[in-house]
Amino acid sequence: MATVIHPSPPDHLTTPATASVATPGDAESRDPATGELLRRYPAATREQVFAAAAAARAAQGEWAAQPLAIRVRMLRRFHETLYNRRREIAGALTRENGKPAAEALASEVATVLDFARYYAEQTPGFLRAPWAGAWSLGMKRKRVRVVREPFGVIGVISPWNYPFMLSAAIALPALVTGNAVLLKPSELTPTSGALLGELLLEAGLPRDLFMVLQGSGATGGALCDAPVDKIFFTGSVATGRKVAVACATRLIPCALELGGSDAAIVLADADLSHAASGIAWGRFSNAGQTCVAPKRVYVEAAVYDEFIGALGRVVRALRVGPGASVDTDVGPLLRPEAADRLRAQRDEAVGRGATAVASSLPEATTPRADGAPETRSGFFAPTVLLNVPADARVLHEETFGPLLPVVKVSDADEAVALANASEFGLAASIWSRDTQRAAALASRIDAGCVLVNDAIVAAGMPDVPHGGVKQSGIGRTHGIAGLEECVRTKATVTERFPGLPQPWWFGYGREHLAGLEAFVELAHAANGFARLRAIPRLVRMLMVARRPR
Repeated sequence: MATVIHPSPPDHLTTPATASVATPGDAESRDPATGELLRRYPAATREQVFAAAAAARAAQGEWAAQPLAIRVRMLRRFHETLYNRRREIAGALTRENGKPAAEALASEVATVLDFARYYAEQTPGFLRAPWAGAWSLGMKRKRVRVVREPFGVIGVISPWNYPFMLSAAIALPALVTGNAVLLKPSELTPTSGALLGELLLEAGLPRDLFMVLQGSGATGGALCDAPVDKIFFTGSVATGRKVAVACATRLIPCALELGGSDAAIVLADADLSHAASGIAWGRFSNAGQTCVAPKRVYVEAAVYDEFIGALGRVVRALRVGPGASVDTDVGPLLRPEAADRLRAQRDEAVGRGATAVASSLPEATTPRADGAPETRSGFFAPTVLLNVPADARVLHEETFGPLLPVVKVSDADEAVALANASEFGLAASIWSRDTQRAAALASRIDAGCVLVNDAIVAAGMPDVPHGGVKQSGIGRTHGIAGLEECVRTKATVTERFPGLPQPWWFGYGREHLAGLEAFVELAHAANGFARLRAIPRLVRMLMVARRPR
């Protein structure tokens, strides 16, 4: 299985690529700021994926049978290991993903530390399964216990924009609830997935319970076909549909997080400086490559000009550059072709009358480590679009990068209507000093989560369910809902008095039917006297008609 799981050696960021010649489907780790190849991982074949699933299943049974305390202890060791290696892991994420060091540490490493501690604390109570009395009157002789059991082997297909956090946020609750996990990281950020596997092994997780399957879409397709019990997928709507069809064919469940075009609503009573700063951070952090970022802003007309002025000041001050620089606010897009797509969306809006307000880019080229110049085509200046036509692509498509349209609206009702006029429904935000009014408006927005006076952060809160409605997907991760997605329930119902026959067993007849009618009256009649009158008839049926034959 050595070709399936790829724990990286300590010098994985400085060693040359593992294969000198690329083959179709290989995963490549590159520095987005320069395009430099950091490491190449050979793709797992279909046969290797199926073999990994078989090995994971063989290991999972024993893992699930372990006392929960052992699984929780592993999670706490993972927390300790990640904390001790936090700077190293953050540096690796910056180099492979391009995000500034502050974001790598805060949004990836620190968030995963939160998830590890949260699930170590919450899982014991979640899995507790006490016996309880049955609820209905006719079943008072029963005792009921509902246990939560692991699915078995869970497949995770994770994205490249938050490659460490989004993988760990699914893998950790899956493992602590007794599952084995097969992770297919994005082929664009393979080292982030390999590092997660390395940390889990270092924390004492037995081998074969977490395996990293490197490769492109073909590897993900093989994982969907392999004998796994559930699939978690984060990515595009088009690919999510394919995953859902593959899972439906095998009658296994899936959870899909498929991105969004989140709306931000700025009300006239908002603190406009605060709103401008928060929306700018939400849109342009991680170079705008965030599913839950505010991607459409609707501002009440009374404060539109003032808000635009405040937003423009924030955007013009943003510093664009390599993520490795501590002064960088906005790093490069992961690959140059992402910048090409953004330029097409921007140019379409500008060509139809929109106005662009952008920060400046640094010099066009920067020397690479080997001395050769590298065109900075992966950098995109954070840009605000004004006077955007209602049918412009940027208002209806997902824009995955630092591009933000701002639209003037007459009032909050129009803003809510426009926010809901989207095929996506992942998250949204409302900016207002009147938090009660904002919360009331939040209830009218079609989204999985609505933040008031902040952006993005709910997706990194371990106790907050994460997921969307409409085209943004199905299912939830994070929080107790994330634990629920990793287990299935099994009920055990026991009889307190096994020697007594049940009143609903055979022996039907007129007296038996009269007794059943009396029981229904006793259990459900609205009139108290009717319930009392039913008792003698019910007792007669129980004492006489239900004698064993």
